[in-house]
Formats: sequence, structure tokens, C-alpha cells
Amino acid sequence: MKFKITIILFFIFSVVFGKEMVEDSVAINQNKNEEFELMPDDPVLVMIDSIMRSGYLEMLGFNDNVDELNVYNYALDSVPDFDSVTYASRFEELNKRSPFSLVYNHYTKGYVNLYAKRRKKITAKMLGLAPIYFPIFEENLDKYNLPLELKYLAIVESALNPKAKSRVGATGLWQFMYKTGKMYGLDVSSYHDDRSDVYKSTDAACRYLKDLYEMYGDWDLALASYNCGPGNVNKAIRRAGGNKNFWEIMNFLPRETRGYVPAFIAVNYVMNYAPEHNIYPIKPDISCFKIDTVGVKQHVSFAQISETLDIPVEYLEYLNPTYKQQFIPAVDGAVTLCLPSEKVGDFLMNEAEIYAHKTEQDVKDSIAVAQNKPVESVRGDAVVYKVKSGDVLGKIAQKYHCRVSQIKEWNNLYSDRLQIGQTLHIYAKPSYAAQNKKKAEVDAQMAASKTTNDGNYIYYTIKEGDNLWDIANQYDGVNIEQLLKLNHGLDAKNLKLGAKIKIKPVG
Repeated sequence: MKFKITIILFFIFSVVFGKEMVEDSVAINQNKNEEFELMPDDPVLVMIDSIMRSGYLEMLGFNDNVDELNVYNYALDSVPDFDSVTYASRFEELNKRSPFSLVYNHYTKGYVNLYAKRRKKITAKMLGLAPIYFPIFEENLDKYNLPLELKYLAIVESALNPKAKSRVGATGLWQFMYKTGKMYGLDVSSYHDDRSDVYKSTDAACRYLKDLYEMYGDWDLALASYNCGPGNVNKAIRRAGGNKNFWEIMNFLPRETRGYVPAFIAVNYVMNYAPEHNIYPIKPDISCFKIDTVGVKQHVSFAQISETLDIPVEYLEYLNPTYKQQFIPAVDGAVTLCLPSEKVGDFLMNEAEIYAHKTEQDVKDSIAVAQNKPVESVRGDAVVYKVKSGDVLGKIAQKYHCRVSQIKEWNNLYSDRLQIGQTLHIYAKPSYAAQNKKKAEVDAQMAASKTTNDGNYIYYTIKEGDNLWDIANQYDGVNIEQLLKLNHGLDAKNLKLGAKIKIKPVG
């Protein structure tokens, strides 16, 4: 009997004091983290690294000085246009130096107008990003003895965005579909996606393009099959009576592919004649000219790296698009982490401490485990959003200041279709989440103050700035179509201030 009592007392002692010991340990760790100091890097090595970076930057020759680049003295808002003879002669000059058939016709002219006029700002951004990505592309194209003009294909595919994702799931700079990526060694898991890895995806794209060219012996057909697959190109050739000229089989190809080759040709032209069209490089928001890579041997979160090396998480995401959950998993052998060059020495000198560092979230999770409470998501608290009638991903993404691709990734969505009542988890930035919560509360109060009912219908009084979309979203189960049916003659584009409209029947 005494033995049983002793065991019970020991168990109670362990539970009570064990929790206190864990909490004390967490508090000690937290204090240690607050006092975390980086071991300084070797000053001589820092100086050598700096000299090398400066030399590399000079070698790139990046220049975004418009006054210096504007050799034609255009006005800033000028959009130059040229006659067909000028365009044709420029295309002819490009064609002489290229294995591609860079022809000028009404198809390519349409895409020249797109990139040089309507999307002029996007082209300027591509010129700014080119010194970052083009050296990588050219190195790999040279390795596989492919034409260097293929570097422009990534602009057509993704606008040089390694996180780009199409509506059908193609991902990365080179827009690989899942199966094709697997064929060329691009691995995809819950934590990382090689299709967004600049180096791996570029190597895979070069091998794929080489294989396609060997199939057809024609670059136009190789490009077309890169876009829609060899099967569709083969069908088009058969329907064209065996003709293997792209322009002859064009109408038998999928609609998107019909414009793909002309777009590639137009991008070749615009990137080479940008100054003539008054287009100059725009420096990227986050400069990637001075970056380097290190091998990571243990699992580590972006938060740990951010807190110890003082690098914004957004910057780490930008530099490391391969990692999907702001987390680098532990695998056999080292995986790659891209950092600003000046932080590489700090990482290597403090690697063990960075792996051991506990973030604020880690501390909360440890306390939760000790108190037998559920552990919060490492990504922070999600906004739980219920899909209403009329909702689309673009509108929801705009509301929470995130991207459609992020919402799809957070919720494992493979299409843009939403179901009414569907639950979405949105990891909005805390500031935006708070703003939206406050705005929603204010909107609800305003809506309540403008809502009346006569026993049959709920009515709403139009106030300044109202539109039917916002009004419908204030009431459960209400959409724009219902409002228009209930209010005959209501002009959705011209709502009258102070007018009362029916919202829905009472009850």
C-alpha cells in the first residue's frame, strides 16, 4: 500500500514540477535567444568577398540610368512606332545571327506591339531581371550546345518569375508540368519543388528542348511542342497533310500554341531593340546581384535564419523559391540555401547556433506541449474564410494582400473553382489580417446602421462609395443576381445615394 502511495506521489510530483521545469527551460532558452550574438566573420575574407562581388557587378554591366541610356532623346512617356520597312530590316539583322527563323509578319507584329507598347513596363522589368537569370541560362544552353536565344523563352513562359504557376499547374521559370518535371529529374514534395529551382529547372529545360529539337530538327516545331506537347504537334502535322512548317500547321495547333512561337520571336526583337522603343531596365525590388549559396545540413526554418542573420523572411522566400513552406527539410546530404553574399560568412561561422536557435513560435510550441495544449501552425494563425456566392480567388487574394497561387498552395487547390460554403485557410500577414478584421467590424456596424426591415424584406440604404458586390458580401446567402431580381430596374453601375434596396426576405 505504501509503495502504491509513493508511486502516485512521485507521478504527481513529476507532472507538476515537470511542467515547471519545461517552462523554466523554455524561459532560459528564450533569454539565451534574446542574447544571441553572431560570431564575427574573418575581416580579411570579408574584404576579399567584397572585392569579388564588385568585380562581378562591373562584369554584368547593369545600368538603369535612363538619362544615359536614352540615346534617342525620347520624352519619358513617348511610345515610338516604326514603319514596316524598319521592322523588317531589324528582324532581318537578328535573323542573320540566329539559327531560329525570326520572321516579321502580322502575327509577330502583334506581339511586338504587346511587349513594346501595351506591356512596356513589364518588358522594362524583364530587362532589369535579365542580368540575374540570363548568365545562368546561357551557361546551361552553352553546356548543351543550344542556341543562346532560348534564354528569351523563360520570359514568354513565366516573365522570369520562379514562383509562377499556371492555371493548369505548370510551375517555375520554365513552366514544367508535374509529369514532365518528373521525367527530367525535378522532384516535388510537400516542402520543396525543384521546378522553382533556378538551376535545376534550367538544366532540365535545356535537356527537354534538346530532345524536342532532335525529334523534329526544326526549332519552331520544337518550341511549339514545348508548349503543347509533341502529341499535339504531331496531330497538327497530320491534319496539315504532313507539312512540317509551323506557319502552315499553325491553325491546327491549340489556340495558346498558335501565339507561342510569334511571342518568342517578338521577345527576341524587343529585348534587342528596347532602347529604340524607349524601354529601359527597372532595377528589381530586391536586388539579387550579390548572392551566394551555402549547404544546409539540418532542418531549419526561414524564421530561424531571419532572426539570427537579420534577413527579412520575404527576402529569403524571394531568394529561395524552391521551398514551399518557409522551411528547409533535413535530407541525406546538404541542400542549398541562397543568401545575400555578405551574410554567407555569418552563416558559416554560426551554423550550429542557427540550427539550435529557438524562435518565438518554437518557444510557444514547447510551452503548449508541456501544458498538453494543441500546437499552433509554424506559419502563424490562419484567417479562416468561408466562400460566399460570387467569390473568386482573385478578389479574396486582393482582400488579404496575397497571391492566388499562395491561396491555392495553402489549401491544396488544383483549380480556381470555389464552392459556396468552402473553407479556406489564408495565412495573411498579421498587419493585413488585423486591418481586414477591423474593416470587417466597421463594415458590419455600418451595414447594421443602414439596414431596416418592414416585416417582409430587409432593406439597405445606399451610401457613398457603395457597389452591389460589397453590399451583397455583407449578408449571408446574398449575391448580386439576387439583388437585381429583387430590385427591378436597379442600375448596378449607377446606384443612387440614399436609395433603399431590398436585400432578402425576412426570416
